[in-house]
Amino acid sequence: MEYNLYSKDSAYPCEVTIDDENGRYMIRKADTSGEVFNSVEDLTVWIRANWKEDDFRSRKQYNYLLEILEEMEGREDTGQ
Repeated sequence: MEYNLYSKDSAYPCEVTIDDENGRYMIRKADTSGEVFNSVEDLTVWIRANWKEDDFRSRKQYNYLLEILEEMEGREDTGQ
């Protein structure tokens, strides 16, 4: 899954990549630097600590991303 969020501070979108098949969990920030994580949980913790809904043009998109991440975390917890 790839998900784009449009930051108020950048012309380029922030991007969240979750690729369970290949074990890739990454984000690209507004400044186009990135972060790599070992799991969906690690990625979600980082997002909650570093990004706020006010950072983005659409609060709805940010909150939707958090809902998706919570669902994915739930699936990992049950082994699905």
